[in-house]
Amino acid sequence: MKMLADRILVKIEGPDGERRSSGGILIPATAQLSKRLTWAEVVAVGPNVRTMESGDRVLFSPEDRYEVEVRGDDYIILRERDVHAVAAKRLDSEGTGLYL
Repeated sequence: MKMLADRILVKIEGPDGERRSSGGILIPATAQLSKRLTWAEVVAVGPNVRTMESGDRVLFSPEDRYEVEVRGDDYIILRERDVHAVAAKRLDSEGTGLYL
């Protein structure tokens, strides 16, 4: 899939946005707080995206998204400006691994 302009295609980790606490407790997506940001993995990026690559993890608001189904899998389309942070192994040498 080829994304256009500054668009990013991401896949939310875990089924339906579920997450685990630091103690290992599974927290369902329905228990998320309204202003809680979500992590997802970048699957594809448009040609004008400058700060992330496929395989990076990004932090975004679940309210700023468009959902799409591709070959039976659910993905989210974001704009680069809607991403709050990027975590990638290639950034580890620069400090925290987060690009804010």
